[in-house]
Amino acid sequence: QVQLVESGGGLVQAGGSLRLSCTTSGSITGVSVVGWYRQAPDKQREFVASITGTGTQYTESVKGRFTMSADSAGDTVYLQMNKLTPEDTAVYYCRVEKDGWEYWGQGTQVTVSS
Repeated sequence: QVQLVESGGGLVQAGGSLRLSCTTSGSITGVSVVGWYRQAPDKQREFVASITGTGTQYTESVKGRFTMSADSAGDTVYLQMNKLTPEDTAVYYCRVEKDGWEYWGQGTQVTVSS
């Protein structure tokens, strides 16, 4: 079992920055993918960024603005979000793949005002 807790969301003006955190508890042995997703009102959940064994990937709309990283212990991942726009408004979720199972956090709200 893996438990995920996101934090760091909030209200920010366009052009501002936020840093989201996703802390994992339980064994992280066997984790193959850690990722961030988001879901805007009345839209489907979409991929934002992920870290796998081959590197870090980003959806096109956030490249150059968002940076995903992990701490040295590997139990906390971050999403640094810069140059935020109202289109980035969404609930952001952390997702982990471990031993063929997927786990999701409860999400953290990010609201960007124009």
